[in-house]
Amino acid sequence: MDQFSTSIQPTNKDRGPWWKKPMKFYTYIFLLVVIFIIGLSVGSSSDKPQDSQQVIQKTSQELKSLFANRSDINVGLFEEVWNILHDDYLDKASINDQDLFYGAVAGMVDALGDSNSTFFDPEITEEFTRELDGTFFGIGAEIGRRDDVLVIIAPLADSPAEQAGLKSGDIILAIDGQDTSSIASAAAAALIRGEEGSEVVLNVYTKGSDAAREIKIIRQKIDIPSVIYNMEDDIAIVKITHFNDDTDERFEKVAQQILKDNPSGLIVDVRNNPGGFLNIAVEIASYWLEPGQVVVRETFSDKRKDQDYSSVKRSSLAHLKTIILVNEGSASASEIVAGALQDYKLAKVVGMVTFGKGSVQQLIDLEDKSSIKLTVARWLTPNGRTIEGQGISPDYEVDLTVEDYENERDPQLDKAKELILE
Repeated sequence: MDQFSTSIQPTNKDRGPWWKKPMKFYTYIFLLVVIFIIGLSVGSSSDKPQDSQQVIQKTSQELKSLFANRSDINVGLFEEVWNILHDDYLDKASINDQDLFYGAVAGMVDALGDSNSTFFDPEITEEFTRELDGTFFGIGAEIGRRDDVLVIIAPLADSPAEQAGLKSGDIILAIDGQDTSSIASAAAAALIRGEEGSEVVLNVYTKGSDAAREIKIIRQKIDIPSVIYNMEDDIAIVKITHFNDDTDERFEKVAQQILKDNPSGLIVDVRNNPGGFLNIAVEIASYWLEPGQVVVRETFSDKRKDQDYSSVKRSSLAHLKTIILVNEGSASASEIVAGALQDYKLAKVVGMVTFGKGSVQQLIDLEDKSSIKLTVARWLTPNGRTIEGQGISPDYEVDLTVEDYENERDPQLDKAKELILE
């Protein structure tokens, strides 16, 4: 995981709306609110209302002192809204102070306008960490926001989501009847996850369809096999589903088997692979690159120097004719590997333009076991190509249509085999 911040200050001529104030402002507010949350963690408003009121007054005073010279920031608004909720809300007994402040923190991060930056409460932080470790309960699909809608980035192989017919690019309009138009992707993921064997109902729209459809999916334990290997027609085919903690170890075993099998070529399939850890992407690319070659470059918006991530010594697969399969669900670490091997002309890329997830997130742990997934940098390929919003364009554009899928045809894989055998 990785990072993005800015030190640019607004001028009097161009202050812009409050949610576009410089990151430094949000950082100060965030630290104070986190302190406040910790102070409230002993109970809800129904438990110790006087304690919470004292804390909000103290926090408000600290904010006023901090922004004493900022006439455009009315820090008293925070306390005012807090008091209105507790005084005038119809169902005051249901108010939980900690939930209010987690909501405030989540809203602050969301106000950055970056769909990749989000606040996780302790429960979601635990689920997110468990997912990266390779096991969780849900439908087995990576989701995110793109163009202000909640979309399926990629369904995992053989997951309930894939079996239900969900595809990369599908728009999730509602989850169990709850509209998703303004919900953060982390909150949406929390709604989709649940107990094993329980049902979740998604209202889904597929581009090109006449109308949305309702899909019922039974949640299952999702064990992610991050590397799958098989041989077809004397061609080694490696499917990488995620770039997780165990991926490098699994791939090393597969690489040794490939060298032993001595195939006529190698196909690396990262279709519908939504990514994972940056260091794992660097490790995987290293099987083709010489040690020390740049795999990916992180670039920052401030004065920090760009950071190059270079390949390490690994068993070499560079002598094998290599094709990388990608599609609209290939994102993040998948795009790093595909972009690097394409730039160095060590592999041809076949499929469709990738998702374009080239911003860098750092998971920042907080004292109460909540966390922030914050964008801190952007990725460039070795040749300086921007991944974010652009994706990796294939050398050979080959689509896989709904008709192909339903008839178990795979023209992308067929093209890859053709290129290996020609």
